[in-house]
Amino acid sequence: MQSALFLAVRHGGRMERGGRRRSEPEEADKGRMKRTIIKDWKTRLSYFLQNSSNSNKRKSKKAGKHRNYFRPSPEEAQLWSEAFDELLANKYGLAAFRAFLKSEFCEENIEFWLACEDFKKTKSPQKLTSKAKKIYNDFIEKEAPKEINIDFQTKNMIAQNIQEATHTCFSVAQKRVYSLMENNSYPRFLESEFYQELCKKTPISRAAQGT
Repeated sequence: MQSALFLAVRHGGRMERGGRRRSEPEEADKGRMKRTIIKDWKTRLSYFLQNSSNSNKRKSKKAGKHRNYFRPSPEEAQLWSEAFDELLANKYGLAAFRAFLKSEFCEENIEFWLACEDFKKTKSPQKLTSKAKKIYNDFIEKEAPKEINIDFQTKNMIAQNIQEATHTCFSVAQKRVYSLMENNSYPRFLESEFYQELCKKTPISRAAQGT
């Protein structure tokens, strides 16, 4: 029996005494997977930050775009856990949360919320109507490309309201999507590997903060 175990360990290193499989390869795989997840998060975040930065280039090409999107300090990132609004009010935090929703295949929620925020700031009646129809086509109607999960009655109410668009056309739906993100996605984001990484106090983050 002992010789058989010795051969099993020697040839391939798959078995330990008592027939138990070694955990080192599994731990190595988990380590690689964790690094891959963090790297993917950073790639997604860089993508969203770059898009956000490009949208502001016309206003100011020399306004220090990197200054607006630099990695937050651990203390600043920790503030995001105090309230959902703190996260959404921070450009880097918003981009990070959006990347997280994309990884969970529910990015349409934050996109709808942002579209509604932009919609409420629209002053021109003509633009208000065209934006209302676009939001409806993108997020509300059945089988829309970014259809959000709201009840049938709310969808019908929106369909009627956009005929004579006002700034409150999507208020009910926006509140429900906000609540959904706050109560479900937001807690998971705070527990995510990426957010925990941002909150770590490391020499690298302190050096970046001082630049």
